Amino acid sequence: MLKRIIKATDEIKDRLIKFRREVHQNPELSGQEEKIAAFVATILEDNDIELQKNVGGHGVVGRLKGFAEGPIVALRADMDALPIEDTKKVDYASKSKGIMHACGHDAHTAILLGVAIVLGKLRNEFKGEVIFIFQPAEESIQGAERMIKDGVLDSTPISAIAALHCLPELEAGKIGHRAGIMTSAADRIAISIKGKSGHASKPQQTVDAVLVSSMVINALHHIVSRRTDPLQPSVISIGTIRGGTAENIIADKVKMTGTVRTLDAKLRQDMPRMIENVIKGITASMNAGYDFDYTFECPSILNNKEVDGEIRRCATDVVGSDNVIELAEPMMGSEDFALFTEKIPGALFRLGTGKPGDHEITPLHSNTFDIDESAIAIGTKILAWWAVSSLKR
Repeated sequence: MLKRIIKATDEIKDRLIKFRREVHQNPELSGQEEKIAAFVATILEDNDIELQKNVGGHGVVGRLKGFAEGPIVALRADMDALPIEDTKKVDYASKSKGIMHACGHDAHTAILLGVAIVLGKLRNEFKGEVIFIFQPAEESIQGAERMIKDGVLDSTPISAIAALHCLPELEAGKIGHRAGIMTSAADRIAISIKGKSGHASKPQQTVDAVLVSSMVINALHHIVSRRTDPLQPSVISIGTIRGGTAENIIADKVKMTGTVRTLDAKLRQDMPRMIENVIKGITASMNAGYDFDYTFECPSILNNKEVDGEIRRCATDVVGSDNVIELAEPMMGSEDFALFTEKIPGALFRLGTGKPGDHEITPLHSNTFDIDESAIAIGTKILAWWAVSSLKR
């Protein structure tokens, strides 16, 4: 069966690259994936795959049944892009100003379409059913929850689910896997500092919200370095800060938003208290006020040992044992695929997309991010082989 999967994938690998480039050129932000959803739906329909649209927003679900009843497995890919300006000098660069696929979701989509096409050709050779979940709004950490609430997992008993994610730090042809915790939890914070405005020449008559905000930001980073166990990784990042109306007016209000990432469950629960204590102490000392909101958003992905083991075996069959790497540590990035693995035994693995010989890695979420497109066929083969193998277990 693996030989048939490899042959069928090789026959369409150039088409899959075209799929990826089509999506790459026409990116859509979280919650706005209307065109890519229509693109995905058309390809699934053209390959006689049962289709469900508008699941949890712009989500698309395909269902492929084999020649007889049997187990059911699922595969998931995300479709949304990021608010980043694409500065690559390639003919398939983004056509949408300020929006690009900088996290590989274009490749994830093309790969899952490839798996659907390949297994569609081989549907008379396996029992059971494969569900293809094309998810919107991963970057906003909303899509998985919305699809689950919309019943994507309810209609049939799914025995296992798998996904992949691009990793530019690994060369194309290699994959990274690990059982247990794969990614960090990711939560959102919103902080408003309330001061008192006035003329910039008389700061003694004001409460400078910009100054207080800078003190808060600096102190937040000390939580990680001085308040938490160094053997329990965590990251606090302020991503936006907005305040002030003119250069000669002391600002009376500053709003900040950011993320908190943790691996340890207890530390995650302790973070709101530690962060608010810092904000409370600094604002009190500066005669300022504050509002603070902490939103628990996305848990860690917990890779099921058995599912990860099957992925490892299938990847070894495709790329060889030397190219299957057991990751020593979790990634501090986050993924709402975690919400699926809370419901179903599942695992996510990392697909190497770095270009061999490149000494400078272009990281995820950068404005020049690109992939070695040979990875698309590799990802397709591994996921297709995992689906068929899992149906036999």
